[in-house]
Amino acid sequence: MVRLCLTSLLFSLFFLGAGTFAFQDEKELKQEEAEDHFRKWLNEDVLFIISSDERAVFKALTTPEEKEQFIEQFWFRRDPDPRTSENEFKEEHYRRIAYANERFTSGYPGWKTDRGRIYILHGPPVEIESHSSGGAYQRPINEGGGTTSTYPFEIWHYRKIEGVGNDIALEFVDRSLSGEYRLALLPEDKDALLHVTGGGLTLSEEMGLTQKRDRTYFSGRRDADPIALTTARDDHFYRWEIYTQVQGPKSVKYKDLQELVKVNIEFSNLPFRIRQDYFRLNSDQVLVPITVQVENRNLSYQEEAGLQVARVAIYGIVTSFQNRIVDEFDSDLLSSFPLDGLQKGLEKSSIYQKILLLDCRQRYKLDLVVKDINSGQVGVMRKGIILPKIESDTLAVSSVILAELIEPLNSVPDLNEMFVIGDVKVVPNVDKTFSTSKPLGLYFQVYNAKIDQSSLQPSLRIAYKLLKDGKLLKQTVDQRGESIQYFSGNRVVVTKLLSVDRLPAGPYRIMVEIGDQLSGERVELVQPFAVTIDRKD
Repeated sequence: MVRLCLTSLLFSLFFLGAGTFAFQDEKELKQEEAEDHFRKWLNEDVLFIISSDERAVFKALTTPEEKEQFIEQFWFRRDPDPRTSENEFKEEHYRRIAYANERFTSGYPGWKTDRGRIYILHGPPVEIESHSSGGAYQRPINEGGGTTSTYPFEIWHYRKIEGVGNDIALEFVDRSLSGEYRLALLPEDKDALLHVTGGGLTLSEEMGLTQKRDRTYFSGRRDADPIALTTARDDHFYRWEIYTQVQGPKSVKYKDLQELVKVNIEFSNLPFRIRQDYFRLNSDQVLVPITVQVENRNLSYQEEAGLQVARVAIYGIVTSFQNRIVDEFDSDLLSSFPLDGLQKGLEKSSIYQKILLLDCRQRYKLDLVVKDINSGQVGVMRKGIILPKIESDTLAVSSVILAELIEPLNSVPDLNEMFVIGDVKVVPNVDKTFSTSKPLGLYFQVYNAKIDQSSLQPSLRIAYKLLKDGKLLKQTVDQRGESIQYFSGNRVVVTKLLSVDRLPAGPYRIMVEIGDQLSGERVELVQPFAVTIDRKD
């Protein structure tokens, strides 16, 4: 009898333990399902509409209850009429995702494609001009006229996109012929004969007035097509502005979230240099290239696959003076050399750039952290960003970049490609020290220059003066616009290469005097630099 009771007790304990284990497994499964739900919500459902500060706050939350409350508030902040039981914004958003998956899937889910992204962000266009087979195409006169052959493409017309503008036309091109249409930056993106010699000529090229290599797409020259009737909407900077703005999240109804992301570094033992430049995009926004330079001799290299490799992690956060997060970025910087080339490589530096788009009516601060992955050494810097106010009716000039390299691009750059301003690659020389084996490059922009109504071009006199100890050593004057890379109604892009091969080593100054020969206005800028003698000399 006792043995029977003991056996019953053991069986009871066994099943009780099994029940406990089953309960724990069920709890862990529910927790994993919840994490998958939150991960999908953040990285799929609201990927295109969540702002960077909202994303940072959500990722800092630790409990499912906090995350659920955040999601509820996220949709409430976007509800156009909170008095109704339905959230029209939320319902429309998920309808757009379903439509994108149904109509735009092409190897990728429809919501991941460019057309899906634009549809989810801005809804259906009022009109779609479809060229699903590509083929023969008669260019409109603002694109130069003439006949060419195109890849499949679509043009989406919007009457208005909130926060972007009115009468917006977006082109999508299927260059891979796979059904995946990519958002195009320039009209030339759809031209299948763009790189075919003698093929797809414009009217002026057919008449012998211009040559294909003179197109703005191929070179830095901005020789006007005598036949093309372009408008402000054909301006490269306007297109870049639209291209960038239509892919960003819309502003939300209320901005009351408290940012949780803070930079907190206790030590700094990795030195680096930083420079900021400023270029007006429009009356309210400024492009701010942030360039970071690290001396290779301060990095730790390790052997990887026959190379000596250093890896640098870069993290930056831009906040307003009210501690609102404006932008946040992180990236990797790789420096590598052959085993027998490391000593020479240590004499060089590694460089990184992030281009910010900021509101010129505000002031900001930048916290920047640079970490050597191999050694663990860290450098930190905090800098203020005070944007210059560029008036709309007087001659003005941007930052001047003393550049290691200035190179017009022959193809459309990637959206996040470093050192690209418009369609020119400009690599700054952060420490402004140039060897005698390379020219000194200058890049800057002039604003509000008058346009000659007879030639439809600006008339600028640009003098480049080389100074040593306050004395003029050399002067080059450009009155014919040879250093003008590009111009539009309110912007002149100027590039210039100056030889320093015969200069002794030492400090110098370059003065640039810009005179508008139509208005009589004049501005000047001065930059210090240094020359070192190349060992090959």
